[in-house]
Amino acid sequence: MAVSAWPAALALGTEVSDRVDKAAQEAQKRYQEKVKRLEPRPRIARDLFRAFLTGGILSIIGQGFFDAFSRIEPSEGEAVAATLAAMIFLGALLTALGVYDEIAEFAGAGAAVPITGFANTVVAAAMDFRREGFILGLGCKMFLIAGPILVWGTVAGFFAGLLKIAVLSLLR
Repeated sequence: MAVSAWPAALALGTEVSDRVDKAAQEAQKRYQEKVKRLEPRPRIARDLFRAFLTGGILSIIGQGFFDAFSRIEPSEGEAVAATLAAMIFLGALLTALGVYDEIAEFAGAGAAVPITGFANTVVAAAMDFRREGFILGLGCKMFLIAGPILVWGTVAGFFAGLLKIAVLSLLR
């Protein structure tokens, strides 16, 4: 009767496979340690200062628009609307001229958070997809990034309003 060599071969194959897996894991671990050691450290203080400075400058510009429109418009609400329109136009214009990307590279969130950053996302997407035509390119893709912001902002505002109504009704 012949003795089968399969169990021995299977055991040997499993042992080799385990050694290969262990070696691959060790190589992966060494690689991750090297990446961690060589990756640049974030400059948090510098980034915070730049974001604060840029956000502050955009706020000063917005306040200037508001002060100017307050002298012209009959109500504060109309001055606010005109200010928002002016800031959106400014963000769109700077994006079209290619300047807003440089500002955002310098400032990070200081340029992304204000309404000018929202205008930048809409206009940049529109510019990227304009070659695909007005309907399928510009019309469909313009709100690719800003669309979810609008939807979730509306949903969050709705629920915040419901919460306010509930809290105020409990306090009465």
